[in-house]
Amino acid sequence: MRELEWRRSSRCAAGNCVEVAKVDGQYLIRDSKNPQLPPHSFTEDEWLAFAAGVKAGDFAF
Repeated sequence: MRELEWRRSSRCAAGNCVEVAKVDGQYLIRDSKNPQLPPHSFTEDEWLAFAAGVKAGDFAF
């Protein structure tokens, strides 16, 4: 099994981050504070819809 390349935002501070990896057409999401927990998995369509929502401000609070 190959090593996953986890990425995080350049705005991440103090290690409280969401990390993303792409493998075989799936996007894996994990909490950087608990990398030993299984990641959440999303299809490419689900990930693109989420990313579009973030850019549109749908998740602002």
